[in-house]
Order: sequence, then C-alpha cells, then structure tokens
Amino acid sequence: MTRGHTGSGGAKSTVRALVVDDEPPIAELLSMALRYDDWEVRSVGDGLGAVRTAREFRPDIVVLDIMLPDFDGFEVLQRLRSDRPELPVLFLTAKDAVEDRIAGLTSGGDDYVTKPFSIEEVVLRLRAMLRRTGALTTASGSQLVVGDLVLDEDTREVTRGGDDIHLTATQFELLRYLMRNPRRVLSKAQILDRVWNYDFGGQANIVELYISYLRKKIDAGRAPMIHTVRGAGYVLKPAP
Repeated sequence: MTRGHTGSGGAKSTVRALVVDDEPPIAELLSMALRYDDWEVRSVGDGLGAVRTAREFRPDIVVLDIMLPDFDGFEVLQRLRSDRPELPVLFLTAKDAVEDRIAGLTSGGDDYVTKPFSIEEVVLRLRAMLRRTGALTTASGSQLVVGDLVLDEDTREVTRGGDDIHLTATQFELLRYLMRNPRRVLSKAQILDRVWNYDFGGQANIVELYISYLRKKIDAGRAPMIHTVRGAGYVLKPAP
C-alpha cells in the first residue's frame, strides 16, 4: 500500500486522503494542509458522495465528519468498511461528550478529533494512523534529508551534522518548504504563497528577513546550503 518513500532528496510518500465534511471552510482548510504535506486529496460534503468517491478514488485514509446532511458518519463508515475493512478513519465532529467519543471508536473509527481542532494535531494523528497500518514508510517517513541537514516533521526537530538547530514555527515552515524542493530555485512569490499563505504585495522583503534568520542558524560556521539566485529567488542544496 505504500506509494513512495522519503529519500535523500526529500521526496515524500504520496498518500491519498478523502476529507468528508459539509462545512466548506473546514474541508478546504484540511485539504490545503494535507496537500501541503504532498498528499493527494479529494473532499466531499455528504455521505453518499463519500461512499462514491471512496470507491473511485481508493483513499489510504479518511477524515470523516459525523454530522452530515444525508446520513451520519457512522453509516458512511459502515459502507466504507464493507468494501475495505482495514481502511483507517479519523472521526471529526463538534460533539465532545464522552459518550460520543465512545460511540465513534466502538463503531470502528481509528481515532477521534473534536472541533475546534488544531490542523497540526490532525495531520500528526493521520500520519500515526498510516504508519500503524503500513501505508506510510516508517523507517524515516517523517524526515526530510538534504546533505547533512535533517528535519523531522513529526517531532519538529532539526539537526545539521548532528548538531541541534532551534527554529521558530515560521522558520521551521520556511526550511521545510526549502527542503521539500532541494536544488530547485524558489521565487519570493512562491515562498510567500506556500509559507505565509498570504499575498504581502510589496512586503516581499519578509522572505529576505527570514532567509537571513535561517542562514544564521543553518549555515553559521559551516559551508553554506542556502543560496541566493539573483533575480530569481533562493535554493537549498547540499554543501560541496
């Protein structure tokens, strides 16, 4: 079931995820987060659409809202499992009572998250579920490696040459984007869009500022890995 692996170039496994939620903002937020993780994502807003899409798309994992406009998530789960008994499912719901959690898990759900939720927590739980089922490479599935620079996406630890590097949340996201695209020149506009998810207009100098922060932590006292390509952007590549 594994579709890929993490290698020295930082390539990630391609996981297929189905997001089922009748609230478009939530479905879009989850879909964007998973696509940022290089997953292939489909989203639907009702139970019937979930069953149809699952049969066509063959997802590796499902994020499933319990409250849907046609029939509830428990019924969706039953129909999905009739075709694929081992398909991992994370229930997502606004209900937070203990009895609802128990109902979600005893019905066959693998995990349960209540709204409002942390996107990071959902992604981490989904990765853990996939590793348990063997759908995601476990040996180094959470690591991006470029040269002697290692970033662990699960623990959020970064090392270079075995030395710990401490980054802020935004610095971490910037480095992760660079490491997912080793040897590729990334423009300021691309970096703004993927790391900040916002059009800063004339404030593209924020990219320069955060690149300088990273250089002080990643390249200080070492052969440089982060390079400026004049007029084009920035590139991260192994030190010679």
